[in-house]
Amino acid sequence: MRINFLNTQVDNLSMEEALDEIERLIALNKNAYVVTPNVDHIVQLERGGKLCDVYAQADLIVTDGKPLIWISKLYGTPIKEKISGSDLFPLLCQRAAQKGYKLFFLGAAEGVAAKAAQKLTAKFPGLQVVGTYSPPMGFERDSQELTKIQAMIKEARPHILIVGLGCPKQEYFIYDNREQLGVPVSLGLGASLDFEAGNVKRAPKWMSDHGLEWLYRAMSEPKRLAKRYLVDAVEIAPIVWKYRKRK
Repeated sequence: MRINFLNTQVDNLSMEEALDEIERLIALNKNAYVVTPNVDHIVQLERGGKLCDVYAQADLIVTDGKPLIWISKLYGTPIKEKISGSDLFPLLCQRAAQKGYKLFFLGAAEGVAAKAAQKLTAKFPGLQVVGTYSPPMGFERDSQELTKIQAMIKEARPHILIVGLGCPKQEYFIYDNREQLGVPVSLGLGASLDFEAGNVKRAPKWMSDHGLEWLYRAMSEPKRLAKRYLVDAVEIAPIVWKYRKRK
């Protein structure tokens, strides 16, 4: 069930229900895509712009992050479960191995997507990763590079495209190219490829369960992430207040 939540809508699903919905979208074969809002996405959505268009047309919107679950409870409309991309990704690979769905990994630094594919195929026998590619910086402004990526993915014919470029670049890529790619379901999953490759270490489960994964990541990569998380922490409070009466 899709509900209004803060400045967007979310599909109020459990993890198992979200996996079932992705399977349904695969069967429809209509270039669907999934977004996973967290606090940073909500802050970016409040500023307006293209990301709002991306969210408005998303086929599945699942809530990533304990803070948003807490806010939903505060509002009296509790969201069933946190469905972070990094938790969803391996479970989706497991189901893909069972059902014969093919995947393509796009993003992360050179060699990371291929390493993630290697580890996941070892973990889930039968998993078919039909292609990996780590695009160069600025590829989204290079028409030749975009054409190359489109051709690569179309030729591989995956059922599922995993894009790990960070928000909003990954969402913009999927939104702008979904018709040309012809993939049944695309997901922007941020650092999930790095996590699965072992390139970046995830927060301990107890920190993730208590909404502290952001703190762990900020401490692990302070130059890149500390400022972003500080800005998000300051800007989310007035957003929560603004939408407190929205049903």
